[in-house]
Amino acid sequence: MLGLKLPTDPRWVNIVEKNIEEILTDHAYCEQKATSTAISLIVSFPEYTELVTEMTALVKEEISHFKMVHDKIIERGWVLGRDRKDEYVVALHKFFPKGGSRTTQLVHRLLYAALIEARSCERFRLLSEELEDKELAEFYRKLMVSEANHYTMFLGFARQYGNREDVDKKWQNLLDYEAEIMKDLGKKETIHG
Repeated sequence: MLGLKLPTDPRWVNIVEKNIEEILTDHAYCEQKATSTAISLIVSFPEYTELVTEMTALVKEEISHFKMVHDKIIERGWVLGRDRKDEYVVALHKFFPKGGSRTTQLVHRLLYAALIEARSCERFRLLSEELEDKELAEFYRKLMVSEANHYTMFLGFARQYGNREDVDKKWQNLLDYEAEIMKDLGKKETIHG
């Protein structure tokens, strides 16, 4: 359903289990960045009323997810660590050339967001199925559903605002590129890396 060309190696969960504190900190910042992305889309493209409406709802949802993850960190007696660079997102954002029309820029940003949500969903599914910590596995199962909805929403908006044929071609090319990136990732206790 997600269209990802290279699934995450299930052994990634073994890396995560050795440092749950690190994955929760990374996850908290991912939720914060998702909130920022939604806000940025509102600020950059206010003339797209339907997008603004959905992004407003998404801001509330993503910040609530941040709070949920932060609460998990506190429950376990930890504190939120410092943010770190997301190698996956940095590499991903090199795919589309900078510039172009406003519509092209919007479509590219929506496709990036869709792919990040799709990969998050896939990773959350793995955590929900493979983590030995059953309470945390259930937590990730619930979040997985939200991520799938976000992925389809972003992809749907890209198809709505751009030329469907062009958008679908760009999406497939981006998926191919992402699969290449993923060959070098999956070796750290981070949501995308």
